[in-house]
Amino acid sequence: MGEGVLIVGGGQAAAQLIASLRQGGHEGPITLVSEEGAVPYQRPPLSKQYLSGQFDRRRLLLRQPEYYQSRGVELLLGRRVVSIDRRQKRATLDTGGEIRYDRLVLATGSSLRRLEVPGGDLSGIHYLRSLNDSSRLRAELAAGRRIVVVGGGYIGLEVAATATRMGAAVTVLEALPRVMSRVVSAEVANWVADLHRQSGVRIHTGAQVRGFAGENRVEGVETTGGSFPADAVVVGIGVLPSSSLARECGLREDNGVCADEYCRTEDESVLAAGDCARAVNTLLGTAIRLESVQNAVDHGQVAASVILGNPKAYSGAPWFWSDQYQAKLQIAGVAAPDDETVLRGNPGDGAFAAFRLRNGRLSAVEAISSPREFMAGKKLIAAQVSPDPNLLADASVPLKELLPS
Repeated sequence: MGEGVLIVGGGQAAAQLIASLRQGGHEGPITLVSEEGAVPYQRPPLSKQYLSGQFDRRRLLLRQPEYYQSRGVELLLGRRVVSIDRRQKRATLDTGGEIRYDRLVLATGSSLRRLEVPGGDLSGIHYLRSLNDSSRLRAELAAGRRIVVVGGGYIGLEVAATATRMGAAVTVLEALPRVMSRVVSAEVANWVADLHRQSGVRIHTGAQVRGFAGENRVEGVETTGGSFPADAVVVGIGVLPSSSLARECGLREDNGVCADEYCRTEDESVLAAGDCARAVNTLLGTAIRLESVQNAVDHGQVAASVILGNPKAYSGAPWFWSDQYQAKLQIAGVAAPDDETVLRGNPGDGAFAAFRLRNGRLSAVEAISSPREFMAGKKLIAAQVSPDPNLLADASVPLKELLPS
């Protein structure tokens, strides 16, 4: 019949794992346990198309419920695994029931960082992680409403763009000296900030939140630099890996569940995939934890290959994207803060790319509305090239000429 697979978590990695297992011929039982009450769905639209009302719930689903039924996948939604007995290979649910497994895949995702300041429990303060979170926030984004976004990362800026397009008056408060400082170069970060300001968003950097004002509902945000009135607040200050289950059952954890290039933990019957996993990427030559759709899909495929008995290592250039207004930001690779930046194209034209170099080797590409540079950059990173910066910057030189022959 085949091994029984238990998947804890209901996100992109879990959905991909199920699809890859069944496509690969796995005939054993598959059980998915998810705390959410919905079948696995896309999360990127929660801050964009779903938040604005362009997508309905059914369009968010990665697979329709009938898919899982037709493939004999048992879905335990709105349920939680509270403990794992690795010796007996069984998991205990919050209902008291137990599930036995041959292979356990931890795809528990991540949890939101919370802002622990006075007034943090007031009504009208929103965090965005789930479909229900996005639905509640959508009701706040009426024209003329004053929306304060705490955090100038991907989620915060995407919400700011969506809310602005819906007619809200938006203020972004970022604690660091610039928005998106952890994920892109200064050149790209400054361009994105200017795009938001031109669209009417007020951005304040170096803004440390001290608390929220209001009686029963939030009325303002107090910072070290002043107060900002608010009809609603969105907090987007990052996430933490949901790795408590792994830690409690004795698995190694270090900013995520530790795994090798095959998503295997030190227990051969337990794998880790998606946002919760810190797995070795053979292209990068290091263990890394990433929060991206591509990373979750890759992990799902790798974990499936192990269970199917044909292990394929986790490799490839990580990539990400963000849609804000008319601009599409696409990133491939992982840059360090002090990596050299080489610009290709003119930022003033609204389409350009920033190539990042570490000790001469291409580490990342950050492309603004430049899909050709993004795709070429992915190939160059995978080829581990050390290109001439002058050729990178020269838009008349086709990037494919920089690939090794």
